[in-house]
Amino acid sequence: MAYRQPYLHNLSGVFSAPVQAWADDHGQIRGHGAQGIHCGDDRVLKQAILTVNGEEPEWVSTQVRSASRVDYLYFVRVQSPVADPLLYLTRSRIADAEGISEEIRIESAHSFLAHLEVQCRLVADSTPMEKVKSGAATQADVTVVGPRWNWRGTDTTVALDAGGARTEYDGNRINLTWVTEVEPGGSVVLPWRVSLTDSAAPMVAPSTAPLEAPQLSEARQNSLLRQSVSDLNGLRMATADQPEDTFLAAGAPWFFTMFGRDSLIAARMLLPLDTALAGSTLRALASRQGDTTDPMTAEQPGKILHEVRRGTLQFEENGTGISLPPVYFGTIDATPLWISLLHDAWRAGLPTAEVEGLLDHLEAALVWLRDHGDSDGDGFLEYLDTSGHGLANQGWKDSGDSIRWHDGALADGPIALAEVQAYAYEAAMGGAALLEAFGRPGAGDWRDYATKLELRFRESFWCSDELGPYPAIALDAAKRPVDGVTSNMGHLLGTGILNLEEQAAVVRRLMDPTMFSGYGIRTVSTTNGGFWPTRYHAGSVWSHDTGMIISGLVKDGFADDARTLASGLLRAAEGFDWRLPELFSGHSADDVWPPVPYPSSCRPQAWAAASAVPIVTALGGFA
Repeated sequence: MAYRQPYLHNLSGVFSAPVQAWADDHGQIRGHGAQGIHCGDDRVLKQAILTVNGEEPEWVSTQVRSASRVDYLYFVRVQSPVADPLLYLTRSRIADAEGISEEIRIESAHSFLAHLEVQCRLVADSTPMEKVKSGAATQADVTVVGPRWNWRGTDTTVALDAGGARTEYDGNRINLTWVTEVEPGGSVVLPWRVSLTDSAAPMVAPSTAPLEAPQLSEARQNSLLRQSVSDLNGLRMATADQPEDTFLAAGAPWFFTMFGRDSLIAARMLLPLDTALAGSTLRALASRQGDTTDPMTAEQPGKILHEVRRGTLQFEENGTGISLPPVYFGTIDATPLWISLLHDAWRAGLPTAEVEGLLDHLEAALVWLRDHGDSDGDGFLEYLDTSGHGLANQGWKDSGDSIRWHDGALADGPIALAEVQAYAYEAAMGGAALLEAFGRPGAGDWRDYATKLELRFRESFWCSDELGPYPAIALDAAKRPVDGVTSNMGHLLGTGILNLEEQAAVVRRLMDPTMFSGYGIRTVSTTNGGFWPTRYHAGSVWSHDTGMIISGLVKDGFADDARTLASGLLRAAEGFDWRLPELFSGHSADDVWPPVPYPSSCRPQAWAAASAVPIVTALGGFA
């Protein structure tokens, strides 16, 4: 059976990790695709369909109030001597960390008493997220006989508060019915709620205060920042055993959990707004740092994990079965990114005691770079899945077909990614600075490591074509530079691994129309044999990718180019109602407005939302 990942671009949602609810843009939860009410990694309600007098009310507007609240506005038709729509219904859906509430408010300007029968038909479910994501979800066997039931087992509970409605149960279906009257000029409010409890979940709502968005003077930047911070607050999570250590879930709906790489990159982008999130993210990941060698989970001593799930995650990719254990370490870049976040957070003012508490973890992470990240001793960090069921690619472009030669052919692993070498260089230099500042030995050794890595990179990674020199995306199994022209080179900026001439060459290539769409940097050049504007990692634009490149441009002094990219991504954000998606199409801004969605893109996504900060920084909005 061919499974199809559900599209999200035309859905609306509310989010308060670990709870989320997805509906069509008109507010009805019909159970199609990703629609439903979810807790953690499970969908627990498949449908919530509202009718008035046996008909669905007529939708007129969707108002996104915040990441956690959406109002859907409808007109209700009743027999009337006038044509004006005088009976309004507002369906407010609100997410909090413990469940989903709805408030159905009906207002009338008619001159007569309106008699209404309002129904909300619910369908209980118990479908793991990976089945929803694959499009393979079928109706789960859930029987509901009262206002409390379990969706997975006795450690999971749904509690329904029907808000005074007459309630009928039929298998997995629940009908809520209100018989009501609305006075002329009057209103009624009909509420209901489901409270969700999963006592065995590894991830819970955090106990810390939410992020706050400063008020900006420029209206468009302010709209982006306010929406982004609201989205980020909807993604805030903690582990069950450390509820005070908040981090950002990667994104909704598919990645509503701890992701090493994503959580680290987002926290680093947000340092100009908040250092506390960086500190808690570092601690949450450090508490799960690898301490043994296990090929089945990809764990190694000192390594920072990739993701945490409640159970084994199984899915198909490019005809290959993938099975990831509940705690999976299959990432080549999370460990150097952890080190660099610690360094940058320290520089940004993270309290000394918090930094000191992480120095043992720092030393273990540095050793991983040298002793485990470089699996064949050639001086570069590389990856190869040896379990037979893990991720084939373990950088941020982690789909199976992302590492391509210029002709579009796929490269063979082990793969040494260009940006990972830059991350390792920056981590070694930052780690050395921390060791020296806190009186620990080894700073000189790690600076020497970084210097040698810089020289090896210069000798091994550079290619050239008709537009000039550029860094390859990777080295393949034969240590040949994979000559695809890609956005990966942009992550070298700001790390220190490039000299001034090399920085300028990278910037020229990124800003060329073959790479810069006008909205952002494409993942591969339009000249690549595998390019397609809606190919996941080979033609699309990823918001965080461009956001990280903007940060690197600012750091290396390319202010004009940073402003150009930031203006493009800000325009894209406007086209997406100020909620930057995980990724969108690589169509040129000269050809399309608004930008074309990538239909299964997560939205909100932590590092996409966090990209608001480098955008505003490059445009001078924080000045």
